Amino acid sequence: MGFLKNPSLISSRILKLSFFLIVFIVNNSFGAFGAKTRHFKWEVEYMHWAPDCKEGVVMGINGQFPGPTIQARAGDTIHLELTNHLHTEGVVIHWHGIRQIDTPWADGTASISQCPINPGESFVYRFKVDKAGTYFYHGHYGMQRSAGLYGSLIVDVEEGKKEPFHYDGEFNLLLSDLWHKSAHEQEVDLSSKPMRWIGEPQSLLINGRGQNNCSLAAGFNNSTLSKCKLRGNEQCAPQILQVLPNKTYRLRVASTTALASLSLAIGNHKMIIVEADGNYIQPFEVDNMDIYSGDSYSVLFTTNQDPSINYWISVSVRGREPKTPQGLTILNYKTTSASKLPTLPPPISPPWNDYNHSKSFTFKILSQMGSPKPPVRPHRRIVLLNTQNFIDGQTKWSINNVSLVLPATPLLGSMKYNLKGAFDPKKPPESFSANYDVMNPSSNPNSTTGSLVYTLRFNTTIDVILQNANALAANVSEIHPWHLHGHDFWVLGYGEGRFKEGDEKKFNLKNPPLRNTAVIFPFGWTALRFVADNPGVWAFHCHIEPHLHMGMGVVFAEGVRRIGKIPDEALTCGLTAKMFMSTKN
Repeated sequence: MGFLKNPSLISSRILKLSFFLIVFIVNNSFGAFGAKTRHFKWEVEYMHWAPDCKEGVVMGINGQFPGPTIQARAGDTIHLELTNHLHTEGVVIHWHGIRQIDTPWADGTASISQCPINPGESFVYRFKVDKAGTYFYHGHYGMQRSAGLYGSLIVDVEEGKKEPFHYDGEFNLLLSDLWHKSAHEQEVDLSSKPMRWIGEPQSLLINGRGQNNCSLAAGFNNSTLSKCKLRGNEQCAPQILQVLPNKTYRLRVASTTALASLSLAIGNHKMIIVEADGNYIQPFEVDNMDIYSGDSYSVLFTTNQDPSINYWISVSVRGREPKTPQGLTILNYKTTSASKLPTLPPPISPPWNDYNHSKSFTFKILSQMGSPKPPVRPHRRIVLLNTQNFIDGQTKWSINNVSLVLPATPLLGSMKYNLKGAFDPKKPPESFSANYDVMNPSSNPNSTTGSLVYTLRFNTTIDVILQNANALAANVSEIHPWHLHGHDFWVLGYGEGRFKEGDEKKFNLKNPPLRNTAVIFPFGWTALRFVADNPGVWAFHCHIEPHLHMGMGVVFAEGVRRIGKIPDEALTCGLTAKMFMSTKN
């Protein structure tokens, strides 16, 4: 009983024992229920494929097109070794919607976050998927997304947590468009003098499958295309979504299209939108939904229709005069044969230029109750005018009269290590001339090229006003979906014509949605707000592939000095490569 003589020693031992028990329990719980590291080894290559029944060359991963779907839980770490088996070009992959907190070099943007991975070489992407949601990945070098380098990335809620809505099963739809002209030829066309426009896609693909020169529904739409005769094992045969009656299903939808804005519908079935870009929203019901390049959604639908027939799931072109047939796949109630084509016609989408319909859908997207609200006021406002211009005889897209040209040295490395001469250090314009008429075409003879790097003070609130304008042709103003890397932003509002002082009184500060992609409509403006709280150098650009290729983007840099050591493998080109060589010699 001698130990009773020193009660303080007893307390100390009890505390130590308690501490070790807690550590033991936490460590063992973490291994069983906590976040995991998920390992992948991928090889990127060109391969022959027939996505729309016509064989061509696409970019694939591990012999698959589209690439493999990544499935993870919020908090997991992705460890992915990517090997480039392309013979003559580099490659990178961007993880669209993943914020890359503490890992800005893993964002997968050539010339911004990393060097392209050279043929025969490998690069390890290691990053945390911090938030549940529907995401995807795609190439971000040249026009490799147009070549087919993309796939789905699905992040479920943490172990033990539940979604704020119920469903009995889920499906994943990745939407894309396809040209029979190679991405390399498209790049040459877009850079020609005069420009040769790439034209509309030949096919719309659902999970990498579509039909060209034939139609699953030729008898319903007065189509001149012949009816498809598919056995079901072809690379272009539609995937059939099989469901049970009287159940609720979650449909995860993401658009990695290079050009097309789309309308999605399920024949005879209502859809309830519940998630947008990895953020929960106030649920609302629709017959059809617009989805722009870079968007992702979750929708719920209930199988409460006649189970003895099949139904079409369709995507149609919006915002451009449609010259591409609908993309179609089939919803099959398991009580009937999956081989039977639906007897009802595919859903009819709204007219392609019915922008009021598009705006009505977009304006309904509001944050779920309890979601973070934006700061009340910004520290800085940047107005970005989107115009089409001629520069030295080439057709370009410009922002405030500057067309984006990325440097040979990745901006992340050159700014982190303060390398001189790595990029154009000029401060880009914060706005545009008060005399500019956004309603009329202008050749903008003063347009030029540049790096367009906006340096943002860390942890400040930034407002961005995206201002649309007339293109070079009269009465033409296009839809532009803009995507921000490294952040979500609040969409505060939309307006017609030119943004002017006083329009901020129309901003929604009560329940604006959090997104990573937002659209500007023809001849209008869109207001965004975000907090510059993620150290890195981040792309912000139109997600239409040829528009970005022609210069439609800017770069935001914030908190660069706070970034830890950048892996050498991300900086093996340009001046950063010379810097590493000089330090090792």
